[in-house]
Amino acid sequence: MRRSRLTTGALLSALALALTATGCGGGNGSAGADGRTGTPAKAAVTADADRVEPLATAPRAALPVTVDSADGHRVTVTSTERIVPLTGSLSEIVFTLGLGKQVVARDITATFEQAKSLPVVTRAHDVSAESVLSLRPTLVLAETTTGPAEAIGQIRDAGIPLLVVEPPKDLADVGTRIDTVAAALGVKAAGTELRQRTEARIAAVQKDIPARGDGGKPRVAFLYLRGSASVYLLGGAESGASSLLEAAGAVDAGKESGLRKDFTAITSEALAKAAPDAILVMTKGLESVGGTDGLVEIPGVAQTPAGMDRRVVSVDDGVLLNYGPRTDRVLKSLVDQLYADGK
Repeated sequence: MRRSRLTTGALLSALALALTATGCGGGNGSAGADGRTGTPAKAAVTADADRVEPLATAPRAALPVTVDSADGHRVTVTSTERIVPLTGSLSEIVFTLGLGKQVVARDITATFEQAKSLPVVTRAHDVSAESVLSLRPTLVLAETTTGPAEAIGQIRDAGIPLLVVEPPKDLADVGTRIDTVAAALGVKAAGTELRQRTEARIAAVQKDIPARGDGGKPRVAFLYLRGSASVYLLGGAESGASSLLEAAGAVDAGKESGLRKDFTAITSEALAKAAPDAILVMTKGLESVGGTDGLVEIPGVAQTPAGMDRRVVSVDDGVLLNYGPRTDRVLKSLVDQLYADGK
């Protein structure tokens, strides 16, 4: 399981549940890993979803700048010539601001096309301080949940400017994170432009959400799946998906059923109470259980309205919960799939 594919706090909870259930780490999410086959639901994300769209004009940094780090430090940035973002979401923002050529490494979760050839400086969930320092960065970007703490401390003790930002939790964080990263890079004007572009695109998607014939809202359950590790989780209020589902004109069925924490193990009783009309999954998670055919074999799924109608919404792992410059595409994907049949 990878950091950027859930909000980070929710992922840690999901990982803890997985370790309790299986006694090992998460699976690799590959199709057919548990021996089952099936056809995954079609993800409506556009063909360019694995690319970011930089601003038309590359900004010129006004440096030095001094900014507040979320871990209580004051950070002075004098150069952005060699940037190392330590999450996929932060990489996405830096590249979209137009500074991609100055990024010299990536976290394992930065899988979009422009970043995937960069050297990886994380091992599983952990940052390798040695790998980061060997690249002589002039700025490192991390989140409050990036770890281990010893590695973050080692990077900072080496005198490298290291800015820590809060991880994204919902749609309201999109603009704040863009502004925070842009300020640290000395490109505030570009940050404002990108924030306004992103917010306008999100609003345009919401404007075109079709009304259901019965006037109601579709109930959608977010399931986190890793079939090869027997990890089957139902998202609740803190999963990170609620804000996105609500922006798409839907109801988070897990949250609505009373699940206040991030994730709980899937049970027939929990699914029956949630009673989703549709199920939201990450693409690789769906593949890991054998597609829709395998999904409906999970106890309780086939008995839900979503299972009976085989209504599955699939969005790429690398963008679903990033809450960044590509969130409008994620939202459009959700809308296109949820309302494709007029329900």
